Amino acid sequence: MECCVHRVPMRHPGDASAIIRLIDEGTLAAEAITAIFGKTEGNGCVNDFTRGYALSTLSATLALRLGIAPDTVPLRIAMVMSGGTEGGLSPHFLVFAATAGGEPRANRKALAIGTASTAPLRPEDIGRMPQVKATATSVRAAMNRADIADPADVHWVQIKCPLLTKERIAEAQSRGARTATADTYASMGLSRGAGALGAALALGEVDPAALDDGVIGSNLDLWSARASTSAGVELMNSEVVVLGNSAAWSGDRVIAHGIMRDAIDLPAVADVLRDLGFAVTGQLDAASACRIDAVLAKAEASRSGVIRGTRHIMGDDSDIQATRHARALVGGVLAGVIGLTDLFVSGGAEHQGPDGGGPVAVIARCP
Repeated sequence: MECCVHRVPMRHPGDASAIIRLIDEGTLAAEAITAIFGKTEGNGCVNDFTRGYALSTLSATLALRLGIAPDTVPLRIAMVMSGGTEGGLSPHFLVFAATAGGEPRANRKALAIGTASTAPLRPEDIGRMPQVKATATSVRAAMNRADIADPADVHWVQIKCPLLTKERIAEAQSRGARTATADTYASMGLSRGAGALGAALALGEVDPAALDDGVIGSNLDLWSARASTSAGVELMNSEVVVLGNSAAWSGDRVIAHGIMRDAIDLPAVADVLRDLGFAVTGQLDAASACRIDAVLAKAEASRSGVIRGTRHIMGDDSDIQATRHARALVGGVLAGVIGLTDLFVSGGAEHQGPDGGGPVAVIARCP
């Protein structure tokens, strides 16, 4: 098999026309679509319904091409919608398709993809160890489906997880259960953190004995170098997509990742590009940028309130939520070196890289 990646624009959250055009023109077979990541122009917070809008549109339009009911499309295709395109970031979709490829090349691994889903979580499980364990199980299942045996060959784990709403909290209370928090916004961070620790557990990045409910969202020394989690109101399960390199797959696409130690860690990005064979002396030229299929990154405002000793106000701004500032900042840093603005930068990096930093990955076609 070969994993193909298509990066297409989104005019608004309900616009799936670029994906449909790929299908209708014969570039992409609807049946081959394995996963879709979407960056929508909402606020990325609890009430960001652009994610659900995009998901609903994709389900309805792809159902026609697949000949199935719209509500079954998410069961067949892993769809991860992430809100927030602040600054110069551009709304877009990343469409991953598994197609029949040639024979795998000897001594060369190619981009591989695997997906899995947890069962629906109860509200009281969100942000707690049941979510961590369920996510870890799904990550392992996705690795198996991607023919990736060695965790070292996993370079990105994209997770879409649920959050708490007042209604969900009340439902748990009606059964005598207590949720991890009564703050709906705080639930996003706890859910993202539990998802990331689930990936870290599956990949051997953390000691299982170090994990319990109390460390989620608090002990930030525990983190994954390859997890990217995004919380949304549109689901109660967690969708998991594993991207890595496998000798069982063919094609010229590969993925590499690194860790930005803070929001302006440009050298870390350059190292990832060099791992993929790019000569980095400044901003990539147009020909080099055309080899890049996707850029994936996490962004987080440091809890210390400083970047390299100098104060920032991301956590003090009462008008704009800190994750929105962080997405814009990291998006600008990445765009400056890569020369593209349709970058999948996700905010909220709890347990995803060190505090104030986060994982970054690039998928590219290699010569």
